[in-house]
Amino acid sequence: MAATEGPSVPQDTGHPGADTDALQAATEATRSLQGLSAELTARVPRLMEAMRTVGAGLDLHVTLDRIVQTAAELADARYAAIGIIDEAREGLSDFVTYGVTAEDRRRIGALPDGHKGLLGALIHDPQAVRLADLTRDPRSCGFPPGHPPMRTFLGVPIRVQHEIFGNLYLTEKRGGGEFSEEDLHMVRVLATEAGIAIGNARLYAATRQREHWIDGSVAVTTELLKGSDVDDALAVVAEQARRLADSAAGIVLLPDEDGGLEIVAVSADDPVGIIGTQIPPDSPVAEQLLAGEPLFLDDSATDPRMVTPLASRFGPSMMLPLKSDGRVLGTLATPRARGARPFTAAERTLATQFAAQAALALVLADAQRDRARLAVYEDRDRIARDLHDLVIQRLFATGMLLESAQRRAVVPEVKENMAKAVDELDVTIQEIRTAIFALQQEPTEAPSGLRTRVLREIGTAAVPLGFRPSASFIGPVDARVGELTGKNLIAAVREALSNAFRHARAARIEVVVDATVTLPDGTDGVRLTVSDDGIGIPADGRRSGLRNLAKRAEALGGSSTHGPGIGPDGRGTTVVWEAPL
Repeated sequence: MAATEGPSVPQDTGHPGADTDALQAATEATRSLQGLSAELTARVPRLMEAMRTVGAGLDLHVTLDRIVQTAAELADARYAAIGIIDEAREGLSDFVTYGVTAEDRRRIGALPDGHKGLLGALIHDPQAVRLADLTRDPRSCGFPPGHPPMRTFLGVPIRVQHEIFGNLYLTEKRGGGEFSEEDLHMVRVLATEAGIAIGNARLYAATRQREHWIDGSVAVTTELLKGSDVDDALAVVAEQARRLADSAAGIVLLPDEDGGLEIVAVSADDPVGIIGTQIPPDSPVAEQLLAGEPLFLDDSATDPRMVTPLASRFGPSMMLPLKSDGRVLGTLATPRARGARPFTAAERTLATQFAAQAALALVLADAQRDRARLAVYEDRDRIARDLHDLVIQRLFATGMLLESAQRRAVVPEVKENMAKAVDELDVTIQEIRTAIFALQQEPTEAPSGLRTRVLREIGTAAVPLGFRPSASFIGPVDARVGELTGKNLIAAVREALSNAFRHARAARIEVVVDATVTLPDGTDGVRLTVSDDGIGIPADGRRSGLRNLAKRAEALGGSSTHGPGIGPDGRGTTVVWEAPL
């Protein structure tokens, strides 16, 4: 049978959510049934029930499943499907089926992409089609091995807001007959209602998607303005971006000393080997991103602009500049897995807005940290002045009084003890002067070796703890531990000491850095051990700090574990963090 057109149906389905337009479209579509056969008239109640069923609910995937099932039941078809046209209008982005079993799908393999055959022809010429045997149609290209046999065919386009959304396909009329003109009329009316339902569901999905991205932006801003460490702040951006974009990884890159970009934060199921990856400055990708232009890739693995070995892991990707006030702070990348669906135009827009918000939050967080550092410097200056003007002068005066009393003392033991007290005061004055010098020293003037940075973290933690943790170093720590590992080790020291202060209620903490260890895979590594005699980890306690330690280690190819502490009977907690040198 040749392709057959039914009575014309208006293509204007109305705007989603506009009740008047929806009612008008459905009324005009149903009016086309007037004057037709008694058989069709008898099926109108069934059609009305089908339209009501299709229009219920707002979830897009549920709506599509409901449409194909309802259409198959309405036209007594064994199989039904909706082919959703992709953004390029060249093929299908999704294919929703009814009647095809899981075993059928396994045998068929890949779903049709709409680039060829009858389905492809209907994309470029969206007309209603009714065929007695689709295998005889010249546009047909056959079925793959294992495909269920299909002969009778009915295809109707679905329009959403004046635009073709896809096509509704029905095959294999039950009872062995052909699809009738009445079937075609009924399905066209149903397709009109389906377009309205799909439009509403898409609008609802777009609204929910925007809400999620806005919530993610708020979460990032809130976390950054808490005053978190810079590395933690970047990790938050990567984690939120990965979640919102439904990507395989969230990656943050910052400009490096050579003028390229370096990955400094990552959120992924398998982060090993990602952190530290560099994009050279002469790469087209680096040039475009550092110029503040976003980059959208259909397939990272095959795009010639991607020059790093890391690109082979991923498929579609968005690379978005973190730009604020004309200044590019870095780049946010959200690559999806190989073979995953491409990012839609809406997702690209929302991700670009998220990157701009994240960049602003980073700037504000950096300004907040600058203000906090300034307050600390001012406080240090005040303390240094007080130590110099008050404490040292009083100690010096006390020493002079003791020296005067020593000269007048008669008992030898008293004179000897006074001399010792004067010597102790002299030593104390020298130590205070050293402390004053350290307080007045700029951070950039301090030694930057790993050993010194660990001791500095321990000294900072001693204030809230009320005591100074002990520190031990094994091996040439400064010479062996690389900058990237050392940077993360310092963050791990800070996290472990912070956990001990906030949760452990410890009276003793021991910190050991060992640069002579061999990791389980045989590589040379460094091990950080932080042990305390506190209350241990409660069964229902928070684990966010331990998770942060594990993420840092795993991103470098290492690990982080915890066990009994150094108190009696293993009381307390011991955290062991290790990574390659």
